[in-house]
Amino acid sequence: MIQLSQKTAYARSLLETIISNGTPPSSVVVAWTGGKDSTVVLDLWRNVLRNAGISAPPRVLSLDTGCKFPEVTTFRDKLAASWQLNMHIVTPPADNTGYPVAANVVDCCRRLKVLPLQHAVESLNVSILLTGIRRDEHPARASSGHAEKVISPPHQRLHPIFDFNEMDVWAYTFERQLPYCPLYDEGYRSLGCKPCTSPPTNTSGHERQGRNAVKEQNMQTLRSLGYF
Repeated sequence: MIQLSQKTAYARSLLETIISNGTPPSSVVVAWTGGKDSTVVLDLWRNVLRNAGISAPPRVLSLDTGCKFPEVTTFRDKLAASWQLNMHIVTPPADNTGYPVAANVVDCCRRLKVLPLQHAVESLNVSILLTGIRRDEHPARASSGHAEKVISPPHQRLHPIFDFNEMDVWAYTFERQLPYCPLYDEGYRSLGCKPCTSPPTNTSGHERQGRNAVKEQNMQTLRSLGYF
């Protein structure tokens, strides 16, 4: 079994390669949800930048669908201020009809997440997008590997903690004494949009069991549309 220290070292080496390859840190953006996984990635990237003598704050992209838990956005904003992040909050265009919440889960995610993400990657000139997805979260993510090339808009997605499991994430979080959203203390294990995330009922089940079942069944379709 691979130890957490080895997984962390490998994740760090992936991020250090970005610097050694000469990629401008300003073109590297963390897709930060305010959740536990992307917070770990953010901490790793902050340390790599600091160790490389780069004083500029890390750039982060936060997709705010308008349907997030208020606890998540409060945590996000407090940590962004505390860590002095260069945060770009990305929101979907709203019209008089409101949000297409759950009428069609795939179309809802496409309109609230995928299209705003694609626009942000292009407008922010992102060359590398760092995400917190993991191999064990979902079968549709298991084959993505640590790096993916995205054609439209052209950029690379790097998944530094791809080999971490849920326990690894929490072990790293506690070891580093990282802050985290208080909803996890209420039993939530995976945080999505509020209408599509059920309160915890059985904490011994799968990590994403509280997520919308239709969305989970269509994860591969969503990834083909540009979701991560």
